[in-house]
Amino acid sequence: MKKIVSSVAGRIVACCVEEGAQVATGDEAFKVESMKMEIPVESEANGRIARVLVAVGDEVGEGQELALLD
Repeated sequence: MKKIVSSVAGRIVACCVEEGAQVATGDEAFKVESMKMEIPVESEANGRIARVLVAVGDEVGEGQELALLD
């Protein structure tokens, strides 16, 4: 199963996808605030969002899974 993972540690400030949505490589899926900067997290594969694993306000670590793709 393909995944969208956070490239940095921080706090989720925006979720741009919902379960069932189609995404393409490069589509912005989340925004993570780290060191007072908003960093976009993009999908690295084409697919359908099977499950969103985090919510706005959640603290995430570098490499943490944010969503699963079909």
